[in-house]
Amino acid sequence: QVQLVESGGGLVQAGGSLRLSCAASGRTFSSYGLGWFRQVPGKEREFVGSISTSGGSVRYADFVKRRFTISRDNAKNTVYLQMNSLKPEDTAVYYCAATRRSFGISYQGDYDYWGQGTQVTVSS
Repeated sequence: QVQLVESGGGLVQAGGSLRLSCAASGRTFSSYGLGWFRQVPGKEREFVGSISTSGGSVRYADFVKRRFTISRDNAKNTVYLQMNSLKPEDTAVYYCAATRRSFGISYQGDYDYWGQGTQVTVSS
């Protein structure tokens, strides 16, 4: 019902910035809360942050420490993850996800739709 496609991943130097985008299909995009997760092979998927349907509320994992910003443009059916001051430990596949809840929590089971992910690699 909802298709999510991430883009914007790539290779960046430590301390650099990257902006990820997640484009969604569907007329009801604005009805979904959106979240970002990341995963390293062999590790559990990790919550990064989430944003409410209107974009008025956001929550972040503690490790973000004000380095990342989530925003959404409902007119474009797109959610963004702006990442600054990147560290090698940020290297992972980043996923966007949609929940029928108005504001997603950190639990991955709260989300109903997932993108395919985009690789982010941060070199030292």
